[in-house]
Formats: sequence, C-alpha cells, structure tokens
Amino acid sequence: MLDRAAEVLAGEPEHDRELFLARLRRHWPDLLSGLEAAYGDAAPAAAARAVDVAARRAVERPADLRLLDLRRLVDPDWFQAPSMLGYACYADRFGGTLAGVAERAGYLRELGVTYLHLMPLLAPRPAPNDGGYAVQDYRRVREDLGTMDDLADLAAVLRAQGVSLVLDLVLNHVAREHEWAVRARAGEERYRGYFHVHPDRAVPDAFERTLPEVFPDFAPGSFTWDDDLRGWVWTTFNAWQWDLDWHNPEVFLELADVVCHLANQGVEVLRLDAIAFLWKRLGTDCQNQPEVHALTQALRAVARVQAPALAFKAEAIVGPDDLAHYLGVGRHAGKVSDLAYHNTLMVQVWSSLAARDARLLTTALRRFPPKPPTTAWGTYVRCHDDIGWAVSDEDAAAVGWDGAAHRRFLSDFYSGEFPGSFARGLVFQHNPATGDRRISGTAASLAGLERALDEDDPHAAELAVRRLLLAHHVVLGHGGVPLVWMGDELGLLNDRDWAQDPAHAGDNRWVHRPRMPWDVAERRHREGTVEHRLFHGLRAAVRARAGLPAMHASVEAEALDPPLPGVLMTRRRHPEQTLVCLYNLTEHDQWVPRGLVPLGGALRDELAGQPAGEADGTLLLTPYRALWLTGDAGGEPARDPAGT
Repeated sequence: MLDRAAEVLAGEPEHDRELFLARLRRHWPDLLSGLEAAYGDAAPAAAARAVDVAARRAVERPADLRLLDLRRLVDPDWFQAPSMLGYACYADRFGGTLAGVAERAGYLRELGVTYLHLMPLLAPRPAPNDGGYAVQDYRRVREDLGTMDDLADLAAVLRAQGVSLVLDLVLNHVAREHEWAVRARAGEERYRGYFHVHPDRAVPDAFERTLPEVFPDFAPGSFTWDDDLRGWVWTTFNAWQWDLDWHNPEVFLELADVVCHLANQGVEVLRLDAIAFLWKRLGTDCQNQPEVHALTQALRAVARVQAPALAFKAEAIVGPDDLAHYLGVGRHAGKVSDLAYHNTLMVQVWSSLAARDARLLTTALRRFPPKPPTTAWGTYVRCHDDIGWAVSDEDAAAVGWDGAAHRRFLSDFYSGEFPGSFARGLVFQHNPATGDRRISGTAASLAGLERALDEDDPHAAELAVRRLLLAHHVVLGHGGVPLVWMGDELGLLNDRDWAQDPAHAGDNRWVHRPRMPWDVAERRHREGTVEHRLFHGLRAAVRARAGLPAMHASVEAEALDPPLPGVLMTRRRHPEQTLVCLYNLTEHDQWVPRGLVPLGGALRDELAGQPAGEADGTLLLTPYRALWLTGDAGGEPARDPAGT
C-alpha cells in the first residue's frame, strides 16, 4: 500500500511525499474498516485502489491548495469557529454566472459570510432535472454558468476573502443521461452493475412493501421500467434519476475519484446529497443503514489522505436518533461527516412561532442526541427545500399535544388557511394517504411580511421583521454553522411569477427561490427600510456572535425549562464563558423573573452589547426579542467543549 503510493508520488517534492504517506498511515485503518463493513473480503483490494486514486489526484493538487491543507491540519476546528456564517444560493439566481458570483463576493463579506454554498451546478440532464440534482456529468459545470476553470477561479477569489466554497455532491443517483447509465443501456455489463436492475417485478415488489414515496405527486413508486435496459431500475426520486448500486465497490471508487477531483478545484466542503438512501436492504425503508456510515467513513478517509482541507456535510433529513450517526457514533465517532443539517431546529422554530409556545421546541431539543465535539450542526431558518413537519408524536405527547393534529395545524397555518395566520405559503406534495402536507415559501412570506405589506399594515410588518430576526437569532445562538438562505437577509417575498418558467411550473418550491433583485439589495443602505433593518440586524448579531467563546461549535446548546410558555431558554457552557439565551416567541411583552435565569451577578446582553436592563427583579423581553446573556455562572462548574 505504501510502496504503491510512494511510486505514484515519486516525482513529488520530498516534503509533500512524506506528508501524504503520513496521512495515509493515519487514515488507512478508517478506510479499510469502512470498506470491510460494506464489502467484506473485497475490501482490501478496493482500499488499495482507493489509495491509488488519492495518490494520483494528490499529484495534480495545486500548490495553493496544498498550503491550505497544511493550514487546516493545524486549525482542524476552523468550521466550528464562532465567526462562521454560511450563505446558500443558486449561482445563476445570485450572480448569473460563476464569474458573476465572484463579482459579488464583496456583498457576502459585508454580511460576514465565511462559507458559500452554491446549489447544484455540476452539469445536469436537460429539464426536468430536480433543480440540478440529476447530474449528467460530475466533471463539467452547467454551460450557462461557465466552466470548471471558472469554478476554480471563483474558489480562489472566495478563498482570498476568507470564504470557503461549498458544493453539492449527489451520491445516491445520477441522471439517466449520465455516461454510466448510457453505457448500461447500451449493454455494457460493467456499467449495468452500477445500478439496481431487475428483469421483473418480483424483487421491486418485495422492496416496495416497506419503501416510502419521496415525491408521491411527481414520481410514485421507487422503480421504473426501461426498454433499453430490459429491466426495472431503482429510481427513488424520479424516473430519470437512477439510484447507484453502492453494493458494488466500483461505484465507491468512481465517487472517491470525483471527490478528489472536486477538492482539486478548490471546493472546501462537499454537501453529500441524499446520503441516507445509499444502501438498500430488503424489509427496511432503505434509509440510514449501517453501511451508509461505514462507506462515508471510507470516503472521508480517502479525502483526508488526498485533500485534508476538504470537509463533508451530510444532507440527511432524518430523525434525531438517526442523525447523530451521520456525524459518527461508536466506532465511527468523528469519522463520518464533519457537519450535518439540524433540520429539527428549523421545523421547531417555525412550529414555536405559530404556536407562540417554547415547550415543544424545548422537548425536541432535549431529546436530541449529543454530537461528537469535533463536528458541527448546520443550522438554518430556511433552505432551498420545502418544510416537512417532522414533529414526532412522542415529543407532542410530552407537552400534552396530539402530534397529528399539530402537524395539520402547522400545514394550515403556514399555507394561510388557519384563521388569524400571518403566513403565506404554498402546500407542497400533499399525500392523502399519510396526511403529509409540506410547505413552500420564503422566510419573509412565512413570517408574515408579505401579508402585512399587501394589507398595508405597518404594525404587522414590524412584527414580521422582528419574527425574522428572532428566528435568525435562535439559529445563530444554537451553535454550529448558521446558514442564511439567499434573500432572507433582505426579506425577499414569494416569487409570484415562479410558475412562468415551464421548467419549474410543476414544482412550487421555486416560489422561495427568486432571483436576487440587486436594486432591492441596495435598499440595505437606506435607513428605515425593511432591507436595512434585516441586513444590519443580522450583521450585528453575526458580529456579536464572533466574539463569544461559548458560541464555538464544540459546545452543546442545552435547552432549559422555559421560564414562561412563550420564552425559549438555552445555555451554552464553555470553559471561558457561560451564555444563557432567552427568546420571546410571541408578539407580546414577556417578563422573565430574574431568579429563573441561571447566571449570577450583573447581566450583560451580548447581542445588544450593553448591560441587560432589570426592573423589579425581572427581565423584559419585548415582542420577538432575543437576549444573549453573560454574567456569573452562579457557582456551577463549566464544562469543557467535550462535555466532560
């Protein structure tokens, strides 16, 4: 293994060669054990070939990225820093092209962004293509955005300004037009083996008994007949998205090479799309299988050997008990992904704003398993996707609520159907069999700004702005890497023309994916505008957060007993600082008894940068106000970042 790597690296500078071999010695056990869990006796040969992939790509790695590798090795918690702020957008909707995104880098730095996630931009099949998630070529960029050289140039521009580039890597499937699928349809057995293909319905029917439907409106069922294949191919998401067969080691090796190739373009974080679906097992829902985590560990080991600056983020929208595994637990602890989405926090923030109640949110956060201290949550108010009401019956029952009734309430509330609702959203993918009704809409429209402006109600508009800021304060205060969806920093409303594009007309998620109106963005410089309030309110919170040691992502946020039903209270205990956060989830003043705040001494509101005002032994939280409080921990011992 070492001899073969040394042979490939023979022409490299001695220090680079020795660093590669040192990394290989460190990560070889993780690579081999991960592959053994999936491939058994075939693992050693696959691991040796994976090392060859890493060595060949290491030779191609640009000098500036090799320097970045060294910096990341001495600063491994870079993505956990309190100064981190993520921003997510579609490249064409933000800057038109990759070069256009580079030209807007100053706007991102003005906001405080250190992490830019560009939504799918690798060459997809022609529309429909699931918003770019049906990839036709992993090694080309969408032609309208530019070239792979443009991508590398953008990464360099961002890196010079302290911004890490994040891209999607779709692991579960490829487009029907991908070369592998084309060659499979042409009869090449090697590539037929890259997919799950069955000659009749016997096996598909057996699997279908336990498989949920992801898009019941768009693509019912999980298998599609293909005349060229003369078989049924597994298609979890759409008929033109073919699931890869990760039971085949060749698939792992192909994707390992893609990972290394993208790292060499300057990508610093890969969002592993649809990762929960990789491994198929009869009699299960074919999600969250143990082999998924073993294979991700192996993939990460290859990346750590070839490009240690690269981090992984798991796109796993699963329950809390399953989610921790994507960051690594047990023998995989800290060896799987570096980041994972905290979907529960997003769902529960919107739930608590509708209910004006912190108790369900508190219960859900308390049931959340701890993560490895070397990892971080990706937290967010909104994302590119719909909101599914992942509220468990168990959590609802713990606060005396009916889970099914609350989920119906949330769908009604955020679609604007519930009497007195402030929201304007659209129902997405109604499934009558399960009652599932997900919601599309921008954060501003869901928070009430669209309705307030349409009704010319200044008071309602003020409350909507406060709600938006409050939601972002919760996300910023929870730790991890807070992510802002493009336009939320300006209060962009639903795109009423979303259906005018024939490619999007059948998918109302495009209502919350508007193009960036740069003329509107200019209003952030005009005091008194909504855009100014939101942009600078968010920026002030980002700056305050950057100076707080307790916001380091290694620290867990503890959900404390709500001092009042409408007030969320959390605590973050770092060796240097204890931080208690209070959030008023209602449109009414909330008076919190000082004795319920677990801090002694004089309190300081770090969010406002001033002493926290107290009156008659109480703290006043005006509508939708957040307090980030420091003081004396009251004699309680602070935990170290590992929680020991």
